[in-house]
Amino acid sequence: MAEVINMPRLSDTMEEGVVAKWLKQKGDKVQEGDILAEIETDKATMEFESFYEGTLLHIGIEEGETAPVDTLLAIIGEEDEDISELLKGGGDADKDKEEDASDSDEDEGEDEAESDGDSDDGGIPEGVEIITMPRLSDTMEEGTVASWLKKEGDKVEEGDILAEIETDKATMEFESFYEGTLLKIGLEEGETAKVDSLLAIIGPEGTDVSNVSVDGKSKKETSGKSEKKEEKSEEKESKSSEKKSSGATKDGGRIFASPLAKKMAEDKGIDLSNVEGSGGNGRIVKKDIEDYKPSEKPAEAQPQSEAKDTAAAPQPYVPAGEESFEEIKNSQMRKTIAKRLGESKFNAPHYYLTIEVDMANAMASRKQINEMPDIKVSFNDMVIKASAMALRKHPQVNSQWTGESMKIAKHIHMGVAVAVEEGLVVPVLKFADQMSMTQIGNNVKDVAGKARNKKLQPKDMEGSTFTVSNLGMFGIVEFTSIINQPNSAILSVGTIVEKPVVKNGEIVVGNTMKLTLACDHRTVDGATGAAFLKTLKTYMENPVTMLA
Repeated sequence: MAEVINMPRLSDTMEEGVVAKWLKQKGDKVQEGDILAEIETDKATMEFESFYEGTLLHIGIEEGETAPVDTLLAIIGEEDEDISELLKGGGDADKDKEEDASDSDEDEGEDEAESDGDSDDGGIPEGVEIITMPRLSDTMEEGTVASWLKKEGDKVEEGDILAEIETDKATMEFESFYEGTLLKIGLEEGETAKVDSLLAIIGPEGTDVSNVSVDGKSKKETSGKSEKKEEKSEEKESKSSEKKSSGATKDGGRIFASPLAKKMAEDKGIDLSNVEGSGGNGRIVKKDIEDYKPSEKPAEAQPQSEAKDTAAAPQPYVPAGEESFEEIKNSQMRKTIAKRLGESKFNAPHYYLTIEVDMANAMASRKQINEMPDIKVSFNDMVIKASAMALRKHPQVNSQWTGESMKIAKHIHMGVAVAVEEGLVVPVLKFADQMSMTQIGNNVKDVAGKARNKKLQPKDMEGSTFTVSNLGMFGIVEFTSIINQPNSAILSVGTIVEKPVVKNGEIVVGNTMKLTLACDHRTVDGATGAAFLKTLKTYMENPVTMLA
């Protein structure tokens, strides 16, 4: 009997998924445990395996398509098994709609013929497909066109990659589900737009799509009088724009430029008639404005008398140069990080406590431990272990604020901040208090490697109760961090500094490290945070206590 497979919920926040790639094709034999497809969620791309065996009879979601959780993904059953009942209600209705649409198009065509070539009645031309900005993750509200792989006028086949779209999670390839000619590009490279905004139009070659508005709907014609007024207005604007930089070339020809390019040129005081466009039909785009360098003009000759006076007096040195900025568009991931950190900083009342730890014993203990074969422990591993043990003695620091109550976690899951090229991620070491320092070290290396290679799974980044951020390896002596919500505290770890210290009434060379605890005052009072740091300091200065 055939088995229906729906879009799985691969994380507790997942509402829809994208089929990144099918590993099995229609008609292939499938064994239980075989990987059917790679599903992209809001947090990672994950392999999805089959729980059934048989033949893959139907694929409900093509590669690159997005669908809500529980949407029909595939059907597996016996070879040549009839699955029409499982698909019933879709095909016939679609055919009826297509026939009705066809009849409607024919009627419209007759009406147009009878109107002797008069303007469009408001319908979108036959065969034209409107493509809007896709929602590539459940948290995506807007997208940026990183690059176009097709240009206006290019032929497009079904499955061709149209563009690379930057979301709040990653930059993803967006493929066409239609074939035809790319008639219009709605967003230039580097431009950002809301989900469902007009991205492109594909249809038969030569089709006039000038009547399709930005929202993908057809523009209805107004009266003939208003059209004539608009034409006259356009003529006036065309004539007047010959004197302006945004409308015409030096010889009076029309300038084609994207709205963003015009705005940038206006802000920078650039004459568009001096800019060479690299877009379709010589259209000026954002990149042309960014790369534009004004040609140097010869200085006007000074009158002889003025020149003599100038030569007579020493001239002050005036440095010459051009003021400029490099503008880098914010990635969707960077926007998300900014939003969440802003919410944490402005909603949670932060305060900070700093202690200085004598690292002499920790350095000696680490040296002895690392002399053992196949064992390597870092100072960061020691800090994580000490923090986990201190949380066990001060559970209120291991808490969350919910508004209605304070939740104190009985488990200890340590978040470890890891810098990646696109921003910052926080993989989680679960039940860290039960791990040895060597186990902590191995796990940190594993999740940090996954983070940098974009292999982290959603489960690797969920559930932290406390976070450690270490910048000591960069030589940072002391810093403060923003709390990783919904945690109540985060520990900032500085570098080990060699400096004079007082021991037994004498000044000697010592090694110290500063630890700063950022606390949410709604859950962690000052005395509670101070007591936690005191216990943490004791563990760090006596590492033997962490080996028990």
